[in-house]
Amino acid sequence: MSVLTAEPGAVPAGEEPPDTGERHRLTAVTGLAALSLDAMASVAYGPEAIVLVLAAAGAHGLGYTLPVTLAIAALLVVLVASYRQVIAAFPDGGGSYAVAWTHLGARTGLVAAASLVLDYVLNVAVAVTAGVAALTSAFPALYPHRLWICLAVLVLITGVNLRGIVESAKAFIVPTVVFVGAIFVLIVVGLFRSSPASTVTAAGHASVLADNASTMGALLLLKAFASGCAALTGVEAIANAVPSFQAPRVKRAQHAEVALGAVLGAMLIGLSVLISRFHLQPVEGVTVLAQLADASLGHNWGFYVIQFATMILLALSANTSFGGLPVLLKLLARDNYLPHVFALKADRQVHRHGVLALALVSAALLVSSGGDTNTLVPLFAIGVFVGFTIAQVGMVKHWRLERGPGRRGKALLNGFGAVLTGVATVVVTGSKFAEGAWLVVVMLPPLVAAFGAVHRAYRRIGGRLGLGRIPESPHRERSVVIVPVSSLSRLTSQALSAAASLGDEVRAVTVCHPDPEDRAQLHALERAWAEWDPGVPLVRLSCERRTLGRPIAAYVREVTAAEPATQVTVLIPETEPERLWQRLLQNQRGAVVAHAVRRETDAVICRLRFRLS
Repeated sequence: MSVLTAEPGAVPAGEEPPDTGERHRLTAVTGLAALSLDAMASVAYGPEAIVLVLAAAGAHGLGYTLPVTLAIAALLVVLVASYRQVIAAFPDGGGSYAVAWTHLGARTGLVAAASLVLDYVLNVAVAVTAGVAALTSAFPALYPHRLWICLAVLVLITGVNLRGIVESAKAFIVPTVVFVGAIFVLIVVGLFRSSPASTVTAAGHASVLADNASTMGALLLLKAFASGCAALTGVEAIANAVPSFQAPRVKRAQHAEVALGAVLGAMLIGLSVLISRFHLQPVEGVTVLAQLADASLGHNWGFYVIQFATMILLALSANTSFGGLPVLLKLLARDNYLPHVFALKADRQVHRHGVLALALVSAALLVSSGGDTNTLVPLFAIGVFVGFTIAQVGMVKHWRLERGPGRRGKALLNGFGAVLTGVATVVVTGSKFAEGAWLVVVMLPPLVAAFGAVHRAYRRIGGRLGLGRIPESPHRERSVVIVPVSSLSRLTSQALSAAASLGDEVRAVTVCHPDPEDRAQLHALERAWAEWDPGVPLVRLSCERRTLGRPIAAYVREVTAAEPATQVTVLIPETEPERLWQRLLQNQRGAVVAHAVRRETDAVICRLRFRLS
């Protein structure tokens, strides 16, 4: 049971108050730009992943590129149809996590959430390193500095997203349009060519085509299918971020999802047709997309437009994670599986803590990998396919519980998709396990366990606070306010005045150490106190050790033990300097006392700020 209570002005789930900053939310077009970069950029490595696997069977194997791509496109259709249904059924976002939580139980929901968290973080690292790798390929002199360039790109994307998801969409819509437009120009021009316009790019590079194999096996086809399915990562991002869209949220998100599927499917099939048409073979050091651009457009300015657009979009495709993960973290925080700070939303509809957490973890991953794409790629896409499979299975159960028209057909569609994505998950994990995919498999259980630990902690806190139950009526208790003092000043006078307003009895306390200098200061304070006569007793607390907080905490415990029905408050007077740097001039005694009292007693702590300006 959730221990969160409704905030003032709260509205039912899925509804919005009239003014929620709609201008800072996404339309279908800006949503496509902000949340589809990962999927769009995948055409740069999806077809290549298929070709590299099929090359193991020689030229005969490459003939299966188009059939495998058509199978992936069919799966894409299933996924888009499924996630359209997820968007309608779960308008609060969350994707596979929301589906699994509702229909498959909390534990399965946490597995889906953990897999998505891992995939989103890896997507940022892979996208940034892939984009920078394209840059260093064009300018080899930058290669030794690739890690710093990766971190600079990450800082840029993080900064844009901290200004709001709409701002990121506006910033990235031009690169997206340029890339998609360039790919379609490449495809259309290539379809009108009977032979490659140029092969300069691949000239002089060694072929990776196997010359000792001529038969195709089912396992190799499955491996090619699973590898090419990397092009489907990002399809789930729109369903995860439905709350980021303008009203009507469901329709706008569904339109963006369909547009993403149509554009991505057309690009994948078109590129595969050209691969077969030009009989391209994978070579070392040159991407398949670069060869296609060369063959279709020639080695001219059009070729370089494709390369630079690909480089930029690969680097910026990390933005998909910045659009989807903060919303997922918000849902986990809402359900008490993450700290509640992730549910807070800043201006411009920004989940700032989620954005910063993603940036920090991604930066650590970039540093640990040295900015090397090959180190990260084997870890990629496993998590998202776990989420795909869980979402499909959950939607099958959803349609079993629904009584609407066409539910059987929809359930069959989701069931078929679950089989396909489940097979892809097993094959991807098995084929890449030894290359580093084991790390994702190993990380899932601890992440799920961490979610559970946070939930149990919140449940204990909720139990102690009595959340969800009507508390006893408030009543007045006798109160004693203790004010630590060390000298007489306007600060002392204001502190005693505030204390007299708060409690029935006020006591000033001062700590005395055995040093002669400290005793002299104490006697001077006592004489001044007697001369001032504020009507408040000054209590001397002797302490052999040179400590300040513990004697005051011990005195608070004595008062509490002697008067158990009395509310004890410790009011700590402090100065608020005029300039920020002047805080370095303070002795921090107030913080020391507050820490000791908070750690060792249950007294209320008040910190009185006296502004010096």
